[in-house]
Amino acid sequence: MAENIAPFIAGASYGLTTVVVGQPLDTIKVRMQGLPSAANSSGFKVASELFAREGVAGLYRGGLPLFVGGAFMRSAQFGVSGAAKVWLEENVSGGKPATRLFGIFDWQVMVAGAAGGLSRGLVEIPTDFFKTRRQVEHTWNIREVLNGSGVTLLRNTVLYAAFMFYVDMSKLLCRKGYIPSLLMTEDHQNLIPFAKGSICANLAWLTVWPADVIKTQQQSGRYASKTTFQLLQENLRTGRLFRGLIPGLVRSTIANGSSMVVYEFVLTTLTKTFDLERKDIA
Repeated sequence: MAENIAPFIAGASYGLTTVVVGQPLDTIKVRMQGLPSAANSSGFKVASELFAREGVAGLYRGGLPLFVGGAFMRSAQFGVSGAAKVWLEENVSGGKPATRLFGIFDWQVMVAGAAGGLSRGLVEIPTDFFKTRRQVEHTWNIREVLNGSGVTLLRNTVLYAAFMFYVDMSKLLCRKGYIPSLLMTEDHQNLIPFAKGSICANLAWLTVWPADVIKTQQQSGRYASKTTFQLLQENLRTGRLFRGLIPGLVRSTIANGSSMVVYEFVLTTLTKTFDLERKDIA
């Protein structure tokens, strides 16, 4: 049981670190995506106007619900994906590594990642709703809490499956010697934690960014009269499918890189202290 709990605890530390480090840039991204008055403003303008009006506290708008929920949702994604991978190995492949499709895709990693992303989405729906409403300064009522649920679940399922795929691919590339030694661990089996967190997370976000834009708009309450398909059409027509990408990727680089360092430290400490076997897939 301790081996299965350790990834949940390490995941919680990941989530808390992400909020502390990345919330200001997330606020900028969300306002660019979900606030009509900022639809054509640069990230710098959005940040400077909010900072001039509210100071640092303004940049941390929506941080409290995410700080509380972030620990649970990251705990869920790392813990569930790790448990799913172990179950698949023990019950499907008989304890042996899965055969890679086309020599690239480890389907067990993808399925486990999707399970982790789905579990994160279930926790994140209400948390992200309250965070977004605070960030775009819009009122809410209890009937709106599930707004954007479908897109959130889809985004998170694909997002974390993609993240796990890129993590798995980075390990493969490290072993083949295709990664600069500066970015690899001493045994050349993996990326160093900061590089793993930042590079793999950025690639995963690029994979699902249009869904993130639509998710934010649906949760913001500023586009309540429009369906998911209408928002997709409108964003495609106006060239806003990748709105907020720059502050989003900067946030992802800093926050996920730092959070992965903390995650690895916590998980490694727990496994060594209690003589456990790692059950995560990161």
